[in-house]
Amino acid sequence: MKYLLTLLLGIVSGAFVAIGLLYFNPLTSESRISPLSVSDSQQLSLGFSAVAGDAIIYTNDGESRVPPYPERVLQLWEASIRDTDAMVTMLRNGRNETAGIGVKFSSPSESTRLLNGEVLEHSVWYVYLPGQGTMLIEQTENHWNFLREIVVPAHWNSGDSWRGNWNGTITSGPGALGTGWVHGGSGVFRDLESEAIEMLKATAYSAETGPVAVDGQIIVDLPARNAALNEP
Repeated sequence: MKYLLTLLLGIVSGAFVAIGLLYFNPLTSESRISPLSVSDSQQLSLGFSAVAGDAIIYTNDGESRVPPYPERVLQLWEASIRDTDAMVTMLRNGRNETAGIGVKFSSPSESTRLLNGEVLEHSVWYVYLPGQGTMLIEQTENHWNFLREIVVPAHWNSGDSWRGNWNGTITSGPGALGTGWVHGGSGVFRDLESEAIEMLKATAYSAETGPVAVDGQIIVDLPARNAALNEP
């Protein structure tokens, strides 16, 4: 019996050590510097709330931590889309004025590698800006730092919540510099091929219901012919 207890103790201790090394591994830290910060082009900034209850529509399989909104919205039960989150939200320009509507679909990536500090999702934004046009943004997102610095502490906290001030870029590809790809659709964005990133700013998170106060920002790199779109 004592050998069995020793074995179990060793397994538990090893598991805690492995989790600790994974959580505190400095090699998995992600840069907070925007890949577009060195660009000479002007940029289009679109803000939105990442809180499900602030969206026009937010839905998933109905079993995730974040509940669909509004309550009677159809849920994504089918096997092919069960792991998908869908959101329709208002987008704001740099002056915090309503600029248009964004539709986002996201799903977990099979390329996730925890040992490399990668908790990946594939996502697509469809952006519609009245009077300007439409564009499609495809990206790979890495949520490792968000999980490690916000979600995990929220679960460890006795109040099942986290409060603080966190800023980070979640876009990690597929562009070589960690940017997403932008494809123009209609209007002034027709034939546009550019890059974009998505950033999050969080101040409150609940372990039970997810984001409480989290704002997102999409930054699109604009070539010269589109630069005037972001001017006052």
